[in-house]
Amino acid sequence: MKPRIGQTLASTVDETTVIVVRAPGTDVRITCGGAPMCDAREKPGTAGGPDPAQAGGTLLGKRYADDELGLELLCTKAGQGTLAVDGRPLPVKAAKALPASD
Repeated sequence: MKPRIGQTLASTVDETTVIVVRAPGTDVRITCGGAPMCDAREKPGTAGGPDPAQAGGTLLGKRYADDELGLELLCTKAGQGTLAVDGRPLPVKAAKALPASD
């Protein structure tokens, strides 16, 4: 799938929902809990549960990013599955340090 900025993606194995903040110009495989994510408008419902090896969970309001690919996702609904792109788990994006106000 080629994600678009502003697109809402939903997990097919848990309640995780994300919004694409930055998108690469290429096709990528975005998964949650080991299963491919789909457009939230087409969500068929949750079937089963996440793969136990991919059940690290997502956190509401956190950004998940892969800077190498140029992909950034914002979690709008937390769930039990781990977000991954092309088989690599997406880490939580670290907050930027604020400048010192000496």
